[in-house]
Amino acid sequence: MSTTARLATPLRLYLIRHGETEWSLSGQHTGRSDLALTARGEDEARGLAPRLREVQFAHVLSSPLQRARQTCELAGLGAAAAIDADLAEWDYGDYEGLRSVDVRKQRADWNIFRDGCPHGETPAQVSGRADRLIAHLRALDGNVALFSHGQFGCALATRWIGLPLIEARHFALGTASLSILGHDPNHPEVAVIALWNAASGGKGEAASRPRSEETKTLNPRAIARWENEGGEIPAGAGADLPNLVAAINRCERAVGAAFPQVRWLFFEPNAEK
Repeated sequence: MSTTARLATPLRLYLIRHGETEWSLSGQHTGRSDLALTARGEDEARGLAPRLREVQFAHVLSSPLQRARQTCELAGLGAAAAIDADLAEWDYGDYEGLRSVDVRKQRADWNIFRDGCPHGETPAQVSGRADRLIAHLRALDGNVALFSHGQFGCALATRWIGLPLIEARHFALGTASLSILGHDPNHPEVAVIALWNAASGGKGEAASRPRSEETKTLNPRAIARWENEGGEIPAGAGADLPNLVAAINRCERAVGAAFPQVRWLFFEPNAEK
């Protein structure tokens, strides 16, 4: 084994969803429409800077769409960024600009992760794109920042841990959120989600929340978007977070039983499992 191989830093992916746009605020599907950030979205993006400044990144990759590029720049990483088209959002085809409630007036049981979009991308195509990106990323090492989008980000995380794309319906990403994909330090061959949907410190977000609480706090804007796009959250979940956390832990155990190769570290990134 070469010295370089022995000293290689383990791959750790910092997945950042872009800040708020007019359509993310209204719940409209925004695929290839090239919208800019709102003023609030710009604040959210700036709020990422203090957290990302603490990390030494070996690579910074961004979707070509301006909302992701703006977020990258305002977060302080624009100078180091390279564009990767595979980080672009789902192509919604005929559903571009529509809300999920509008689509369901035509297709009552529609779920994007199962059904895709007419004249847009199919789930198989998005899954293949995520797998292609993952294969490229696995050839890298060190910390890698990825500036991407809501539904593709959920697809990427799902495929990172080896689950079929339909399981992305159980994931939610708020605007300007930070998630970390890596490997279990005690089982380096096992892909994990070490942090999920942590809010930025931008205006309107819980900037003063202790780091230890970040993964235990659900982003309410992400909940609203998730429900609009096909996710299911129990009634009253937002007001009863401990029970929701317990429910997610039960889900984690069930997934672990069904997919023993997967280890999830949602709430205790450093815990041995």
